[in-house]
Amino acid sequence: MTDAAESPRTHFIRQIAEADLASGKHDRIVTRFPPEPNGYLHIGHAKSIVLNFGLAESLGGICNLRFDDTNPHKENLEFVEAIQKDVRWLGFDWDDRLYFASDYFERLYGFAVELIEKGLAYVCDLSAEEMREYRGTLTEPGRDSPWRERPVAENLDLFARMRAGEFPDGSRTLRARIDMASPNINLRDPVLYRIKHGVVHHQTGSAWCLYPTYDYTHPISDALEGVTHSLCTLEFEDHRPLYDWVIANVSVPSRPRQIEFSRLNLEYTVMSKRRLTDLVGEAHVDGWDDPRMPTLAGLRRRGYTPAAIRVFCERIGITKSDNRVEMAMLENAIREDLDANALRRLAVLNPLKVVLTNYPEDRTESIELANHPKDPELGTRTLPFARELYIDRADFEETPPKGFKRLIPGGEVRLRGAYVIRCDEVVKNADGELVELRCWADLDTLGKNPEGRKVKGVIHWVSAEHAVAAEVRLYDRLFNVPMPGAGGSDYRADLNPESRRVLIGAMLEPNLRGVLPGERFQFEREGYFVADPDSTSERPVFNLTVGLRDTWGKSQS
Repeated sequence: MTDAAESPRTHFIRQIAEADLASGKHDRIVTRFPPEPNGYLHIGHAKSIVLNFGLAESLGGICNLRFDDTNPHKENLEFVEAIQKDVRWLGFDWDDRLYFASDYFERLYGFAVELIEKGLAYVCDLSAEEMREYRGTLTEPGRDSPWRERPVAENLDLFARMRAGEFPDGSRTLRARIDMASPNINLRDPVLYRIKHGVVHHQTGSAWCLYPTYDYTHPISDALEGVTHSLCTLEFEDHRPLYDWVIANVSVPSRPRQIEFSRLNLEYTVMSKRRLTDLVGEAHVDGWDDPRMPTLAGLRRRGYTPAAIRVFCERIGITKSDNRVEMAMLENAIREDLDANALRRLAVLNPLKVVLTNYPEDRTESIELANHPKDPELGTRTLPFARELYIDRADFEETPPKGFKRLIPGGEVRLRGAYVIRCDEVVKNADGELVELRCWADLDTLGKNPEGRKVKGVIHWVSAEHAVAAEVRLYDRLFNVPMPGAGGSDYRADLNPESRRVLIGAMLEPNLRGVLPGERFQFEREGYFVADPDSTSERPVFNLTVGLRDTWGKSQS
């Protein structure tokens, strides 16, 4: 693991937590990661996971996993299970501290009763549209609801009947009684409970038709779990006064502190869960784990490693300033990881047949190549070498451009780890299409340079007889522009039509037969690839994780 992963960088939240420990305010740091189970986690959530779990772990504390399951219309167990899988995949665990906001529904109801009894909450009959009219604007104060002065006894009775299912959806809400003239709109008597009939909750079934809001549930859940530092993204900064109000006015056992940090804004993708849901639902991608998606499931299928994602999250840091992060930072993190750890293999993505006319037809020999040029401890493997080979079409030019150092008519190149060959004949079909090269092999050049001449080019190859046929999926960035949908335009218009290309007839060295899904390799001179779950024992499928170098910036300049 890199230094960034071994030694987490300091930041303002770490400094606050360290000061709280040093002063004796807290004996132990307790954080939480509170995802909504209404979609798959994405790379932005990874930043929060690494912060919450990593901070607690590095300071000898604990981090809880708590599902914010207060909106069952959009939630299901598929998302619950996927989220747990992703957190564990990143390298973190919560031991026995798996919680659901729904675990606290009864206690949340009791705290709401407490607020009513204190005169700090009331049942309101305004519709959602009327409530918006009464709320006011950023420059004008709101107006009191006609139901704001309901007697406590009447509020208690109505609230109990709301729970019992007596009233239809949208007919009544429970609202906090705070300040309709507050400059912070979040304090203008926010809704604490709303009625939702006909929902089967994935944890509580049909037991409830009355559901608490996030702004009410979150602070109480934190307090009940003994959370010391509740870390949220900046969009919750204006909600902090409400968070503190709730904590101050109900009899919870602890007083957590909410701290906000900037969310991850990654170029060439979208982070809105609504937009990601639309991409899946409208079939712009092949599901939540499509390798073009910024979801952790998609990144895993594309070949990203937990270590690379953790390093990326450490590098971008924790601040209170919104900023955009270049996709190249994420790509560089995985490129560095795989450069150090991925075994090397030969793969011809666009095969062109080569016949070595002076090589014996009945001869097959073994060529030994290193598994990793920088790590001798990873050993070597052998490749069969025979008369008929495949090279990549891009490594031959009949009319070469200036500076072309690969194979040309009459020119020589070295086959990686094998012989120097010379192209003597170009074979085309009736349509004038290139189908085969006939070449001469200098059989005295295995492991040594030819005498009297210098060969600069080196290309990769596979034996035609022994090659493994494969499907290779070349993935690129999902969007063509750094900020999809900028200026209010439809972000779908910015989708990259070339974000996936599928090569059916790729030819791989035989050592890649029978690879397991998730195994990662560097295809020499091509990039880093991972075996996809669609692979079979006889026909592997590989996904491009990232190229050997960043070519996107150059192509866009």
